[in-house]
Amino acid sequence: MENLQYDYLIVGSGWYGAVCAHELTQRGFKCLVIDKRDHIGGNSFTKEENGVLVHKYGAHIFHTNDDNIWEYVNRFAKFNNFINSPLAFAYGKMYNLPFNMNTFYQVWGLSNPADVKAKIESDKIIRRRPKNLEEQAISLVGKEIYELFIKGYTEKQWGVESSKLPADIIKRLPVRLTYDNNYFRDKYQGIPIGGYTVIFEKLLQNIEVKLNTDYFEFIKERPNIAKKTIYTGPIDRYFDYSFGRLDYRSLRFENETLKESNFQGNAVVNYTTHEEKFTRIIEHKHFALDSESPNTIITKEYPSNYDGSNEPYYPINDKQNSELYKKYKTISKSEKHVVFGGRLAEYRYYDMHQVIASALKFVQDETE
Repeated sequence: MENLQYDYLIVGSGWYGAVCAHELTQRGFKCLVIDKRDHIGGNSFTKEENGVLVHKYGAHIFHTNDDNIWEYVNRFAKFNNFINSPLAFAYGKMYNLPFNMNTFYQVWGLSNPADVKAKIESDKIIRRRPKNLEEQAISLVGKEIYELFIKGYTEKQWGVESSKLPADIIKRLPVRLTYDNNYFRDKYQGIPIGGYTVIFEKLLQNIEVKLNTDYFEFIKERPNIAKKTIYTGPIDRYFDYSFGRLDYRSLRFENETLKESNFQGNAVVNYTTHEEKFTRIIEHKHFALDSESPNTIITKEYPSNYDGSNEPYYPINDKQNSELYKKYKTISKSEKHVVFGGRLAEYRYYDMHQVIASALKFVQDETE
């Protein structure tokens, strides 16, 4: 039987795996990173195509309020000053997002914040205990805004009628009575110049990486390859679905290269009604700000059910799945030499800065 060759076998080269690999290597540990895909970087992978930097798995906009996390990522790349200001297209008209005075002027022609506030309040149907997402949303922003911007988009995203979705999916909806189109309120925001893959290449520099490598096949032949495993894949798959499968929503990306320099004039346009089957169109060159390519590349995002043959993107954290995950989390504690970290292993939706913070905390606790 093979002797131990590594201190850590790291399964997955996304943010959690790559940050752990980098930090542990810096501390003198020997790491091997494996990934089932043919590239590093997980869902943050970017690649240049026809002179356009493409976000291969949907828009990834880095934002954080954490000074330490911002300083950390800037060690590996410079960031541009991209500000996420998405638009919404509904019934032939374009609107600003998030909900702000620009939006309300476009909907109602109102320019006075007090008038807008009164209009929203008059359109609300307040329920002390909303039974579903529809009731929750209407109690927050009123029926008209809900039906124009939330209902169709949400039902496409989750594949279920809003009246059948749990209320706590929408805990709050930001309503700004200012003319502010900046989607995020974080102190820091931007996209790495040259793309996210630049960061991952530096994180994994001088670390052995094996791509196109399935962990479960790999470990059968090399059960003793490392002292410890950091696993970032689906936790239910690790335990061979012994309690059942956790549910996810997936995405299908439809890409198109256009022989024109500018298709929609904005990086992200959401399509919020059922008139279109996709939820948004991304025009990648607008993320870069300085792209001079004569071509443009757009991606339409189609939400879909996760069936095991596609990628799991969004955990469905309803009561049933949450209870199921608790079972897997409990049994995972018996795996003394395995660490479960990241979006899939922890069955939660993480923003990029949150994954990085989680990985850094793990390494700190692990090596103290």
